[in-house]
Amino acid sequence: MADTKREIERKYESDDSGLPDLTGVAGVDAVVDKGVAHLDATYYDTSDERLAASAITLRRRTGGSDAGWHLKFPVAPGVRDEIQAPLSDTVPRSLAGLVRSRVRDAELLPVVRLRSDRDLRDLVDAGGRVLAEVSVDAVRAERLTGDGGSAQWTELEVELADGGDPAFLDKVDKRLRKAGVRPSASASKLARALAETAPKKKRGTKRQQATPPVTAGDHVLAYVREQRDAIVELDPAVRQDAFDSVHRMRVATRRMRSAFRSYGKVLDRSVTDPIGGELKWLAGELGVDRDREVLTERLAAALDELPRTLLSGPIRTRLRTWMNARRGGSRRRLTGVLDSRRYLKLLDSLDALVAEPPLLKAAAGKPEKVIAKAVRKDFGKLSGLVEQAIALEPGHDRDLALHEARKEAKRTRYAAEAAAPALGSPATELSRSMKSLQNLLGDHQDSFMTRQTLRELSAVAHAAGESSFTYGVLYGREEARATAVELQLPAVWQEVRDGMQV
Repeated sequence: MADTKREIERKYESDDSGLPDLTGVAGVDAVVDKGVAHLDATYYDTSDERLAASAITLRRRTGGSDAGWHLKFPVAPGVRDEIQAPLSDTVPRSLAGLVRSRVRDAELLPVVRLRSDRDLRDLVDAGGRVLAEVSVDAVRAERLTGDGGSAQWTELEVELADGGDPAFLDKVDKRLRKAGVRPSASASKLARALAETAPKKKRGTKRQQATPPVTAGDHVLAYVREQRDAIVELDPAVRQDAFDSVHRMRVATRRMRSAFRSYGKVLDRSVTDPIGGELKWLAGELGVDRDREVLTERLAAALDELPRTLLSGPIRTRLRTWMNARRGGSRRRLTGVLDSRRYLKLLDSLDALVAEPPLLKAAAGKPEKVIAKAVRKDFGKLSGLVEQAIALEPGHDRDLALHEARKEAKRTRYAAEAAAPALGSPATELSRSMKSLQNLLGDHQDSFMTRQTLRELSAVAHAAGESSFTYGVLYGREEARATAVELQLPAVWQEVRDGMQV
């Protein structure tokens, strides 16, 4: 199993003068010489450098204290998550899977070799605790593809100790700048190596900067591209079962599907509908365990609120059994989905859609007209559904109507979200009010689903000879919560309608 750690560091240009005196940095009691390490790293990427384009590095390194495979994902400037795996001759499957959403079917090849002589120092406090590691690296880079160019340079690196305060790096930075040391122009050794060893005709070329959106099509595509990027970037986190990653990827699929539906006058739905169908499939796979988790959390919270006198039977055990019934192997199942040909084909389809969008005539129109009209159309559909639900008598039909209204509120929210860069505060306010309405209706739907689950659990408990009293108490409380939402809805909806400005 690969290990992960958060790496917080800063890089600086260096010359032959070596490391400036850092004993004057606040909190530093001593600078401890750790000698020189000889590092030999080979970096892997696709032939068209897809990982480098996303500021991701994958290397096999020998020498030093952490020989092995290292995969680094950018988190923020100067902050990366490093995932380590033991030394082996080929790229470990655990790491290859984490870059599959970018690599797809392309082969990972050795692209650059970096050999470094690393002069190491530890900055320690009065108690001997390491605050940061400072190194002066003499680097020799060799490109392993193309014309095999080479380069060499010296850089200074300051890496915060595990669990350290990032503010300490500011103190070191101040001292280094005072000594004339300047931050590196490159975010990583690999980025500098690729730039300086590239064929001469490619050196100095910059990636084309995205132009600000102007037309309605520009704005819609910017939103679609944002969701495509979110799906690709969340893939490694989902594979690692990172907190909230599954939910966030699922939301990205929903946002994109909603954009296809809401802006059907901008993007040709004969092209986007099949992609939307695949996004719906992916959202369904992502939601297999998520929906059950939400219900479990709701029921567990409800149990915590009950007085002990109302708790009867092994209901917590029954709830855990129900939750775990489908969790066995769920992570392996989801990884299988992300490794499937169907999923990778979907990612290719999203790339193709962004690269060659199926724009219709309205895409060239002014966003203030085209996008606003689409948002108003969605709001009109929502209005009809909400008012229909309010007019129905409490019961099953109203429950279903409120569920449909909730889904339309979500679509309208996403449409307004996409419109915000073009329409400004009116769209932002609408998105905010839609989220509030969606949460209210979502609470009603969760209550509906929780009551269904309570009926199922009660039946199983009764068949096992257990008391079903507490299930009935919880059912009654959920029924009261749903009724409270229904009573609250007319006033909330009136406020939403009065505030609609798009």
